[in-house]
Amino acid sequence: MSIKVLLADDQALLRATFRILIDSCEDMEVVGEASDGKEAVEQVRAHRPDIVLMDIRMPGTDGLTATSAICADPELSGTRVLILTTFETEDYVAQALRAGASGFLGKDVTAETLLAGLRTVASGEALLSPNATRSLITRFLMAPAPGTLLAPPERLADLTVREREVMALAAEGRSNTEIAEDLTLSPLTVRTHIHRAMTKLAARDRAQLVVIAYQSGLVRATPQGLGH
Repeated sequence: MSIKVLLADDQALLRATFRILIDSCEDMEVVGEASDGKEAVEQVRAHRPDIVLMDIRMPGTDGLTATSAICADPELSGTRVLILTTFETEDYVAQALRAGASGFLGKDVTAETLLAGLRTVASGEALLSPNATRSLITRFLMAPAPGTLLAPPERLADLTVREREVMALAAEGRSNTEIAEDLTLSPLTVRTHIHRAMTKLAARDRAQLVVIAYQSGLVRATPQGLGH
């Protein structure tokens, strides 16, 4: 079954380029295009894609507003958003994560990196480019915006000790393989714990699970960790 992708960008030439690239892959297909955020939300409701490749700056409704609308709609829970933008700044990373984006890439990425990113997000993993580093997420989560608490601390009581342990390591930016090595588990077992934690906390993907880990107090950000 191919990964269904919706393109949301105000530049027609860029959308055409992305369409050619994505449609050249046997495991992906472009199911729709949008030139602004409002149209993107409408197209998502019409086509129910697996991923929206979303630009941030578009006329009218911008990409972040559209991302919030998509991620807040329970009927669209099967759609993930990968932000692709020229403006890869700390503020945009923070806003994209608050909006519910599963990934963030700069437009200077290679074709191979973009395709790998789409596959990563489609699999339910979080994706951040080298410039959108863990330190930026950490800084954002040290002072979350009012009303962005996704899970109160008591919700963590639903998790097993191992699930909390795995979730905490994931929030520190560890991959499943690294977590498996740290805890002497198999990567498959780690993946199972991650998915169980996501289910119990109603997290749509790993990126949101990381946000919950910080905002619930399971993991605490420290200024000393920002340079790593």
